[in-house]
Amino acid sequence: VQLQASGGGLVQPGGSLRLSCAASGFSFANYAIGWFRQAPGKGREGVSCISSSGGRNFYSASVKGRFTVSRDDAKDTVYLQMNSLKPEDTATYYCARSYGSHPIAGLWNSPSHYDSWGQGTLVTVSS
Repeated sequence: VQLQASGGGLVQPGGSLRLSCAASGFSFANYAIGWFRQAPGKGREGVSCISSSGGRNFYSASVKGRFTVSRDDAKDTVYLQMNSLKPEDTATYYCARSYGSHPIAGLWNSPSHYDSWGQGTLVTVSS
């Protein structure tokens, strides 16, 4: 199982970035995939999760309405479109494979709900 996040970088407040999570080594279409972030000195925070079908997704309150998660099973890739970025969005972003196909309300944002993690990609929002 391999997951590789990419697409991070430096962006000004109010700007946009699209992160990608490329997966390999497992039946990608059968699994929910989550996005987490970790800012310096802080714990890992659940940002979003997309179900295997793409039809049941979750977002943290801090990003809802600004971030959109999607997936392309033909490319074994999940995307996180981030708009209206704020300085507090600065963090290293990670993607992870859930234990199952459907995220569960109240559990999707817990790191223990995921069994495989990729290397992160750094997002810096600053003027």
